[in-house]
Amino acid sequence: MQTEQGKFPPPPGLIACLASGFDAVATHILVITLPILLDLFLWLGPHLRIKQLLQPMISRIPSLLSMGLAPNMPDVATIQQAWTALADQLNLFSLLHTFPVGTSSLLSLEMPARTPLGVPLDLQAPSPLSLFGWFIALIVFGWLLGGFYYQWVSGISLKSQSRSVWQSLKQTVFLSIIWTGFLFVVGIPALVLFTIITLISNLLAEIALFIFALFAIWLAIPIFFSPHGIFTYQQDAFHAILNSLRMTRFTLPNTGLFLLAFVLISQGLDFLWRTPPDTSWLTLIGIAGHAFVSTALLAASFIYYRDINAWLKVIFEQLKAQATSARV
Repeated sequence: MQTEQGKFPPPPGLIACLASGFDAVATHILVITLPILLDLFLWLGPHLRIKQLLQPMISRIPSLLSMGLAPNMPDVATIQQAWTALADQLNLFSLLHTFPVGTSSLLSLEMPARTPLGVPLDLQAPSPLSLFGWFIALIVFGWLLGGFYYQWVSGISLKSQSRSVWQSLKQTVFLSIIWTGFLFVVGIPALVLFTIITLISNLLAEIALFIFALFAIWLAIPIFFSPHGIFTYQQDAFHAILNSLRMTRFTLPNTGLFLLAFVLISQGLDFLWRTPPDTSWLTLIGIAGHAFVSTALLAASFIYYRDINAWLKVIFEQLKAQATSARV
């Protein structure tokens, strides 16, 4: 970036980054294979349930709550019905869509109860120990699958050679463990505190929810961009997080607008992709459309990350030069 003395270059254009991401995926269309295969498995494949493990607890809800309910709490039947619905819908294979690094999926949050092939095969976790084993195995496999997906997308969008696949996957797992541990450490006490506040006052609960939402938004940006340093600059997980925090600190307005466009495009089109019923083969169009758009947006995020960091480097070098000339 060539700039005149004392004049800062403009930051990367959001539209240009988005267009480049869509162009990269359109040129390398096979990159959408992984999200398509994942959604096809979640749609047409078997479901891993834990209803048998939850059923004894659900049946005991009336006795557990017999000592009295808080004034604002729903009645026992409502609570029991909600837990029953959760047990009927929960599919542990949705854990293959991991966070913060994971393969894009349209169906991981809303699992279909029926498909064009009929009712999916139900597999039941027979014991708490097997449930724990499935939980760990699916999350780790999801992290590895997501790391491979991110490396593939970063390669076609940045057109650069990165470290070996194994090194990238290893740092992906480290990064995911760091963020998962942080969210558990922060999230569990916050959930307990929010529950206590809800029992005290609905107004205080709404205020607490608003504060928590602001904190979650503030945290979402560095979480979102923390994997990008691994695949763009071959950083380790710790330095990738630090670089994401640094980038966010100096480019929050521009980066916030990029993420806003990212979310609006992704979530807005998801309403379209989910229009066909789960029993219709037209869902294939939604799966393919979601895979293309979500992968293109991920490619655009890699391009934006590379360009915004290059822009920051130019700005810092120019500020340093100006400070040096001012001292002279």
